[in-house]
Amino acid sequence: MNILKRIFKIGQAEAHSAVDQLESPIKMTEQGIRDMKEDLDKSLRALAEVKAMAIRSRNDVENYKAKSQDYENKAVQLLQRAHRGELASTEADRLAGEALVKKEENMALSASAQEDQLKFEKSVAQMEGNIKTLKSTISKWENELRVLKSRVTVSNATKTINKQLAQIDSSSTVALLERMKEKVAVEEALAESYGEIANESRSIDQEIDKALETSSAQKSAKEVEALKAKLGINAGAADAAAAPGTTASPEQAG
Repeated sequence: MNILKRIFKIGQAEAHSAVDQLESPIKMTEQGIRDMKEDLDKSLRALAEVKAMAIRSRNDVENYKAKSQDYENKAVQLLQRAHRGELASTEADRLAGEALVKKEENMALSASAQEDQLKFEKSVAQMEGNIKTLKSTISKWENELRVLKSRVTVSNATKTINKQLAQIDSSSTVALLERMKEKVAVEEALAESYGEIANESRSIDQEIDKALETSSAQKSAKEVEALKAKLGINAGAADAAAAPGTTASPEQAG
């Protein structure tokens, strides 16, 4: 017995140590519930056996009482037959005495069976109370297990979120996002820089084109004047001739 107690204590210590180290509390709770259900099954089987013994004792009480009453009736019948002369008085007295002895034996057996019945019924009542408590405990821990599973789920989710927010290491998701944001900012600045360079290039090209257009117009005007001079056309006379309502002089005509 002491060895069993020590083994049980060692098991308890290991269980407490595992709980302290948070080694799968869900699985340990589930195992504890399974153990209690096994105890419940054993208790129910034991209860059924004790109830059967209580029923048997109750039946024995009735049977022994019935036999006791039967022996008493037989003793009465023997004495009555002797009284009527149907049986010798000495024989009737002897047999009636034996019948009364059997009556007392059965009365004693009935009393003993009744004592056993009371003991068994008391055990039944106690076992039923223990089983009721065990069922209540199992129901309570099944509810606790559901709550515990929910708490573990929430705890794990919260831990994951807090770990990300805390940026525990450089390879965390938040650090990666920060690097991506910085990279995008660099790309945006580079794109803006290229845009400014492109605008500057376009402005220079426009200035060059404008300067070239002016030079071409001046060259065309000079070429026109040169052609007029070659033809002997006076620019002022040509303009006057071109003007409406004017008449050229004879010298001009000649």
